[in-house]
Amino acid sequence: MTAHHHAPPQGAQIPVAASAAPDASAEADLLKAAIALASHLDLATVLQQFVETAARLTGARYAAMGVLDAYGETSTFVQSGMDPADVARLGHPPRGYGVLGAIPQNDYLLLDDLTQHQDFGGFPPGHPPMHAFLGVPIRIEETVYGRLYLTDKAGGFTEQDANTVTLLASAAAVAIQNSRMYASARDRERWLRVEQEITTTLLSGAEEEEALEMIAARVRQVADADVAIIVLPSIGDDWVMEIVDGEDSDEFIGTVMPPDGRAMTVLRDGQGLIVDSLSRSRVLRVPAMRRFGPAMYAPLQAKGRGIGVLILLRREDRPPFVPSDLTTAESFASQAALALVLAEARHAQDVAALLDERARIARDLHDLAIQQLFATGMQLEAARNAVRAGEHHPVKLAAVLEAALAGVDDSVRQIRSIVHSLRDPDANVALVERLRREASLARSGLGFAPSLVIDVDGRLGGTPEEDALLAEVIDARVDADLADDVVAVVREGMANAARHARSSSVFVRVSVTGAGRSGWVHVSVEDDGSGVDQRTTRRSGLDNLAARARRHGGTCSIGPGPGGSGSVLTWEAPLN
Repeated sequence: MTAHHHAPPQGAQIPVAASAAPDASAEADLLKAAIALASHLDLATVLQQFVETAARLTGARYAAMGVLDAYGETSTFVQSGMDPADVARLGHPPRGYGVLGAIPQNDYLLLDDLTQHQDFGGFPPGHPPMHAFLGVPIRIEETVYGRLYLTDKAGGFTEQDANTVTLLASAAAVAIQNSRMYASARDRERWLRVEQEITTTLLSGAEEEEALEMIAARVRQVADADVAIIVLPSIGDDWVMEIVDGEDSDEFIGTVMPPDGRAMTVLRDGQGLIVDSLSRSRVLRVPAMRRFGPAMYAPLQAKGRGIGVLILLRREDRPPFVPSDLTTAESFASQAALALVLAEARHAQDVAALLDERARIARDLHDLAIQQLFATGMQLEAARNAVRAGEHHPVKLAAVLEAALAGVDDSVRQIRSIVHSLRDPDANVALVERLRREASLARSGLGFAPSLVIDVDGRLGGTPEEDALLAEVIDARVDADLADDVVAVVREGMANAARHARSSSVFVRVSVTGAGRSGWVHVSVEDDGSGVDQRTTRRSGLDNLAARARRHGGTCSIGPGPGGSGSVLTWEAPLN
């Protein structure tokens, strides 16, 4: 058995004996292989092609590469030549010890028979026999990224094979670095999209718990983690795992974090942390986490205040997190924390506004309606006392009752006015403007802008003056209660087209004809989608529209569109 160790090549040229110099065709094959490696950006593809190319250029029967983790063990294993069934039967790939661990960091290892090497520890059951061996390190900058090993070449490996594979390994290192940079840029883009989505959700008024659950779910996906945990303050000084997304989440929810653990250290220091393997940690104060490998902790900080900790976990067999992952996660966590604080402040403002509104309603009820009812009560009490004393006069009593009834009517009007002020603020906006706003908002759900036509007695607007006059006429004929129902019909019709119809166009027409008791308002929402599904049992939205129509003495129906395609929602009600 012969072992050969050689110093690594310096520069592009490798000083070898004339007998070992590659011929022109071998050099051309090597150049093509290097170019082919550089043309791929997906890391898995680069590694697989590197292994297969090394086997082809040297004539090896078997080739494999082990990507090393922080402990020098194999974290990713790629092979060529062995049947997939045999690989599956062998189970865990080589960890990187024995002969594989003897591959020098700056050299190659060339063996006539690896079974004769002093570090050979035997093959596992079912492993095919191997003898001739060539092992080469793959270095990225100053770090050994992995090891390539080739076995079973007829006649054994040569110095020329070692030099060829060493050059190929240099090209593979560049391709691996490029693919990692590409993956990092792609991951940053995905993080940014998630960050924008979450910020929009928070600032749109979503509930905090709903937003936190969304953060955990989306971050777990974008970080390619198996579990995402958000640690938040609880009762007293305790911090607990409040939000968990991923496998066995029930095992973590409610877990109190130890004061001197990693999460609390990250929260106090404001600095993230990467753990290569929790399962190998000598100290781990949350036992449920020991079955996981790589972990990453990022503080949720806003304006210097720590509001939580984001923890991401991967299984033991998964690749570790890298510093660029932590940098991105910390940036994301800071933005998410700021959005949470802003949402919290907005909620506080909403609560304050609600309390102010309640105080205003109480003042209005006291100063207007209650005072009027109190005065009316005094009038009725005086009339009752006069009747009991036998001093009543029919004319005077009638005048008192008339005044009391007028007072009741005033009180009712005042209460209605107060109730009306509690309605949606949009109720004070002209009906035409509200309908146009609904059409604009429906664009995001439909994916296109719906067509909206509004007319009075067949007359359409056109110029700004005509549009303003049209809005005034409609508001004069359609009262606030009926206007609310018209808006609801248009909203539900467009939402139904967006949810179920899969349409490419929606046409909405609102027509007001006549005035007073002889007038009508007509609404139609027509789409070119899949039509009405008669098997649909849940039609709560349409049932509500029908109820709105019946309340006004009108009708509501939905059926196929012109020619039998699409659908048309028709709703109409008399003007009050």
